Parts: sequence; structure tokens; C-alpha cells
Amino acid sequence: MSLSVAGILGESARHFPDRIAVVEGAARLTYRELWTEALRCAAGLREAGLKPGDRLAVLLPNTTEFLRVYYGALAAGVTVVPVHALLVADEVRYVLEHSGAVGVVSGGPLWAVADEAARAAGVRAFQGAPSAAEPLPAAEPADPADAAVILYTSGTTGRPKGALLTHLNIVMNASVTSRDLLGLGEGDVVLGCLPLFHSYGQTCAMNGTLRQGATLVLMPRFSGPAALEVLAAEDVTVFMGVPTMYHALVEAAAASDRRPTALRAAVSGGAALPVAVLERFEEAFRTQVLEGYGLTETSPVATFNQPHLGRRPGTVGHAVWGVEVGIADAAVDREVVLLADGEVGEVVVRGHNVFAGYLDDPAATAAAIVDGWFRTGDLGVLDEDGFLRIVDRKKDLVIRGGFNIYPREVEEVLVRHPSVSEVAVIGVPDDTKGEEVCAVVVRRAGAAPLAEEELVEWSRERLGRHKYPRIVRFVEALPLGPTGKVLKRALLAGG
Repeated sequence: MSLSVAGILGESARHFPDRIAVVEGAARLTYRELWTEALRCAAGLREAGLKPGDRLAVLLPNTTEFLRVYYGALAAGVTVVPVHALLVADEVRYVLEHSGAVGVVSGGPLWAVADEAARAAGVRAFQGAPSAAEPLPAAEPADPADAAVILYTSGTTGRPKGALLTHLNIVMNASVTSRDLLGLGEGDVVLGCLPLFHSYGQTCAMNGTLRQGATLVLMPRFSGPAALEVLAAEDVTVFMGVPTMYHALVEAAAASDRRPTALRAAVSGGAALPVAVLERFEEAFRTQVLEGYGLTETSPVATFNQPHLGRRPGTVGHAVWGVEVGIADAAVDREVVLLADGEVGEVVVRGHNVFAGYLDDPAATAAAIVDGWFRTGDLGVLDEDGFLRIVDRKKDLVIRGGFNIYPREVEEVLVRHPSVSEVAVIGVPDDTKGEEVCAVVVRRAGAAPLAEEELVEWSRERLGRHKYPRIVRFVEALPLGPTGKVLKRALLAGG
């Protein structure tokens, strides 16, 4: 049996060749044109020596070029390794080396970082999508269980882990999202302002839209006023965003009379959307916000406020088709002990959306997938009507602007500063980003004086732009528990 993510574009090109697939500024490409360009890229990759089973990193902004390379690589039988666009060169080099990528495709403002990382990793860097004169005659067949994409997600060990998403994972999640949850079809226009290197933007916005022959409108750089204009000018019917984007759109709407007239649904994910923001958005835009829940490891959608099952603001809805969600005893590690409705525990997920494991990390995989269930590390509760409510997040996780940031990774960089003795990184509430990264620092005795601004600038050069702390607090000592662990809740309580 063959099933390829490349077929999402290929099948739509066969059925709807003359429909507009993607819009980027003034440029518009039909499904036939986009698929032909993807097959030219596939042939170009073959001419460059890439073989089925090879891995190719992609470091590109939200442009049509990303789609050419993504579907082109998959059509060539190559596994795609999307790279976070905010990483610095050393972080990109780690992804290249760990994934075993044979090369990286980049361009525009991201080229310098990609080129530096590729040189350090000893792999080839392609500036722009490779392209051949003649397109590949047909896409390379793929097994549903083969890895289509490797997405790097931060881990508590301080280094990102490569989550293996199969062709089945992505095709099923995109199909369920676009058909069952949103009912996308001809005439629908989806605003793709979510980063395409992220599971939410890639599976739901890009693959979901193209799976149904709808139109994807790309925004290389998001801002509230610009998004408001695009929503109206392009007659967008479905908006997908993270809470910070909703906040920005509400603010933009307060300063402008411009409104979209075709918007029929708005999807929120990536972090909890404050109910107050949801209400303000619905009032300003006269449309319903549907909130969902998922993780990179669940491809990503696991639950969703599905209109036919009812919607409940403040919850993330019910499990999607083909997926089960349960609440397990968080204190039991080696097995999944499910709890009754109304009890708080760890959210666990199983179904077609659960990833194939972490690349070259059997211990982490075994800890994450227990008895066939993926242990999310998030705490939640199922009510008597089956709605899931997330009551807490993975311990210590900071979600800034929809991006997951693990404090340990930031701490390991900051503690290398010669004037830093100890550091604990926490998330503090922020009106714009949801949470802001805050470093609580103990200065090193006898070392050179250290100011807040100096440490912020120092860390900015060594961490991705979404990760470095914008806030630094100096303390005499970090609060410790009986086992010597830093009590981060005490730091949060201390303001």
C-alpha cells in the first residue's frame, strides 16, 4: 500500500487543476502549476544526488517556495526536516547533524544562518528550491508507516528531540481537520499566517487546505493590521491562529473599521485562548472561535470544539474522529491508569495521530508512549459531557506567542555567562505574548558586575529569537525544596 503526503497536493491537482491553490501577495498559483513546480523540484533534488529515504532540512519563511520544496522533497521520496525560523546557526547545525540531513534548502533573510550551519555540519546548502527542466514523471510511492516529516520539539533534557511523523499521521490529521472539523471545500480561503515549520501551520493550514482543494493565503510576516487587511481583501473564510494573533487582531479591529465579510470560522490552538479574548474577537468579527488541543507528537490535532457536538468556551472540545483521549493517574509512570470523569490527571492520547517516536531516542519514546497511549504531560479533566479542559501545562513549560520554550534549554545557555552562578527560567504573564521568558539569576561572587540589559543582549546572540529572556531578575539565592530542586512556583508567587 502506498500513501504519501505528496499525494495531498497531487490528488487535488488531478481533481481541481485550475483552482487557485496558493496566494502570496499579488502572485497566484493554480493546483496544476504548484504541482508541476513541486515535481520540478523533485527532479532537481534527484539531479543533485538525493535518493528516496534521504532527509532534507528546510529553512524557509511562509512563502510559496516552502510549498515547492516540501511537496517536491516528499514527491522524491525524501523525508522533510522543517527548521524553526527563529533558531540561531548553532541550533540549526544541531538539527542538521542530529537528523542526518544531507542538505538544507533556504533563502531570503534566513540564508545566512542556514549557510553558516550547513558549513559547520558539513552538508550541502541549496539557495532556493532546486529545479529541473523536466518534472519528475510521478511521485515516489511511500508506505503509510514511513516517516514523512521530522519535527524538532524542545525537551526537558535541554536539546530538541526529533518527532517522527508518518505519512499516515499527517494525511489523516489533515483530512480530519479539513473535512470533519471545518468542512473545507471549493470557495474556502484559509489564511496561512501560522509558521509552516510548525505542526499546526503545516498540517492544519497548509495540508488541510490543499487536501480539500481550497485556497491558502500566505503571510510571510504576521501583524494585526496587515492580517486584518488580508482577511478582508482576500475574502478569507477560515482563520487559523494562536492566542497572540487573536489578541493582535482584536487590537487592530479596535483601531479600524475594516472587517472581513466572508469569515465563517476561526480556529485557535497552540496555547490556551483566554475566554475574554475569544469573546472580544467574536464580537468584533461576528464569527465563531473553535478552540482545539494537540501537540507536535499528535500530528497535532487531538481534540476540537466540534460544532455538531456542541461548543464550550474554556474547553478544547472532544477527541477528533479516530482518536481517543483519556485522563490518567499522573503519578503512575509505567502504565496508564485511567481516571473517572471529573478527576484531574495527565491527558493521554491514542489513535492515528500519535507519532512514531523520537529519532534515535528509544528511552524517550518508551517514556512517552505507554500501553499505546501518548502521555502528553499536560494535566486536564474530562467533564460529564466529554469536554476536555486543560488545567495545567507540562511542568515549567513556557508558551510565548504560541511557541513552546523549555526553561532547561535556556538555563543551560545562561549559566555559561561568566557572571552567572545559578539561574532559573520561568514564564511570567504578558498581555501580548501570553507569557514572557524571565530569568531569575544569582550573580557569581567575585565576578564582573552584571546588568539586566547586558545578560539579555548576551543571551540574544546565543538563543533563538523566541527563546531568549526579555526579563531578568537578580536574587541572592534561589528557593530550594527538600530534594534540592528549585521551587519555581515560589519564584512565580514572589512576583
